[in-house]
Amino acid sequence: MKLPYEWQIGWRYTRAGKRTTGNGFISFIALVSMSGIALGVAALIVVLSVMNGFQRDVRDRMLSVLAHIEIFSPTGSMPDWQLTAREAKQNHEVIGAAPYVDAQALLTRGDTVSGVALRGVEPTLEPQVSDIDKEMQAGSMAALTPGSFGILLGADLASSLGVQLGDRITLVAPEGSMTPAGMLPRLKQFTVVGVFESGHYEYDSTLALINIHDAEVLYRLPAPSGVRLRLKDMQRAPAVSRELSHTLSGDLYLRDWTQENKTWFSAVQIEKRMMFIILTLIIAVAAFNLVSSLVMTVTNKQADIAILRTLGAQPGSIMKIFFVQGVTIGFVGTATGVALGCLIAWSIPWSVPMIEHLFGVQFLPPSVYFISELPSELVPSDVIHIGVIAFVLSALATLYPSWRAARVRPAEALRYE
Repeated sequence: MKLPYEWQIGWRYTRAGKRTTGNGFISFIALVSMSGIALGVAALIVVLSVMNGFQRDVRDRMLSVLAHIEIFSPTGSMPDWQLTAREAKQNHEVIGAAPYVDAQALLTRGDTVSGVALRGVEPTLEPQVSDIDKEMQAGSMAALTPGSFGILLGADLASSLGVQLGDRITLVAPEGSMTPAGMLPRLKQFTVVGVFESGHYEYDSTLALINIHDAEVLYRLPAPSGVRLRLKDMQRAPAVSRELSHTLSGDLYLRDWTQENKTWFSAVQIEKRMMFIILTLIIAVAAFNLVSSLVMTVTNKQADIAILRTLGAQPGSIMKIFFVQGVTIGFVGTATGVALGCLIAWSIPWSVPMIEHLFGVQFLPPSVYFISELPSELVPSDVIHIGVIAFVLSALATLYPSWRAARVRPAEALRYE
């Protein structure tokens, strides 16, 4: 099918080099504008993909240790935790429930002291709500038998204390014991029966697990602190938490994983929005470079415009010619940027480790960042939004030069030809 002449001329101007335009600098400016759009789009796709991957990996590693929902009593103990677990499992979204005890403690070995978040767990039920049993480097969760006073340590915590499987460490509980000599700290010897590594430095360096019955004895608790739940879809945790608040009996508090880490996730979302705005401005700057390129083309093509007008071309047709030229440049730049950005984002998981190995560097030290590997998650909706925004900005940038071309007067343009 034969295309309208406006499209044919517009594409011809887009492909034109020095021979056709008479000015190689104009073609260079158009190429720079196209390259700027491509690089801006690629940079935005890569940055958002890395941030999406970072958020996904941190979230998944958090939830390998944390529960999707925690139910606890304001009194600090839940004697009827079995009833609460049964009621919670009546919700079709709940696939696991386990009791827990939360406490703080100090672990000492020799001259080394470390504060830890101590969690009492039921070894037979804990795998229903966490993945710690799948993340064991040494030992097993089954070794946490009642009365044996065994303890599981995060890998970084065990390294900082200098302990291995079978070593004994001293646990100091914050609640002291009253004696005739005054208040004395409560001490208990524990045996290291396992070491786990979740991949999340915060938990690997501060979390310790013991049997729930040992925790109740040590902290003199009459019952577990509460019940931890796992859901089919963790994204529905807030909604399921609201549903359970109306169906569970008793005076209970509920907390889902989004509330427990609300500050961190909010900070990531704000950072993602700001990066999107900043990098979109870079795309806008590159897109509006088209203005100068097209204005120069219009100035260079005034004689051609005048001839087309004398042959009967309407101002709207002249405007379409340069609009097609600008939109073509914007489309090619956007498409190239999308392809380049997707390629880089897809290759990050294997290309970055290769670069680190070759140059002997580590971009994400685990002691500073939550994760030690640079992740990437390419979200199709983000790519579509970026592509549409870049193309729309490019199209808007062509309006003024096209309008200016339509206002060229043939007589004045041909006066000195």
